[in-house]
Amino acid sequence: MANKEKKIGQMSEQILGNDVAGHPQNGTPDFADLWRIFRLMSEFVEGFEMMAPVGPAVSIFGSARSRPDDPSYEAARRTAELLGNAGFGIITGGGPGIMEAANLGATDAGVTSVGLNISLPQEQQANRYQTVSVDFHYFYVRKVMFVKYSSAFVCFPGGFGTLDEFFETITLIQTMKTAVAPVVLYSSAHWGGLISWMKEHVRSTFTDAQDLDIFRVVDTPEEAAEVVIQGVIRPWWSPPDKKLAALAARAAARGLTRAPTANFAISTEGTRYGVRPRPSKKRVAKPAKRPTQ
Repeated sequence: MANKEKKIGQMSEQILGNDVAGHPQNGTPDFADLWRIFRLMSEFVEGFEMMAPVGPAVSIFGSARSRPDDPSYEAARRTAELLGNAGFGIITGGGPGIMEAANLGATDAGVTSVGLNISLPQEQQANRYQTVSVDFHYFYVRKVMFVKYSSAFVCFPGGFGTLDEFFETITLIQTMKTAVAPVVLYSSAHWGGLISWMKEHVRSTFTDAQDLDIFRVVDTPEEAAEVVIQGVIRPWWSPPDKKLAALAARAAARGLTRAPTANFAISTEGTRYGVRPRPSKKRVAKPAKRPTQ
């Protein structure tokens, strides 16, 4: 144990004595960070300008590695087509795989087909089925556009990126930082293991039992489209706390959801204000009655 503590101390001295993270050690702001602020602003401005005319839309997430002969590819194309026929535009990450399939389905339905493309160290190839195309350097700016301009979300099988998009979306809904919207997972075979793990290790202990109702699982494009449409017209989940549920209803009435037609509403991310955390005077801060994260 003593040797390990000594080794940790030596590593700490090395970190403190060197610019390990690439940041200046004199406490002054990095000049590059100041310019980064303007780059962020420009991405938000361009995203807002390009996305504002889109109208009611559904974000479809999924793997960039799915090939056209993968059943998930055709399922995503058909799901997007059905949602397009119902009046929704389709928003994807603009890449190949599931994203391409969904943009293709939107094109088949003749509706707005959005690609929110991301620049990565390895070369990316955007699919050809985008009628609105926006490029991003920052993942978090891109994700704001997904949530701000979507009425619902459908997650097809995918990797870390799809998991990130799924969990961030349900966290925003659970914590009431965005309006309640349908979240649909496609393929019980793919998502079943994760859901079982969440029920065993997360539900009740770290979330309310009802929080797993934020999303639903489907196995056919027809079921996916039906669940999305029904969920947009009448959300199936609300906060378990009655006061929070009433707050959400009042906020919606004040315009935190916009209704371009009688039946469809677009959620807005990041506009709902909360109560600032109050520093605890006790050694251990008291958790909320209903932990939200």
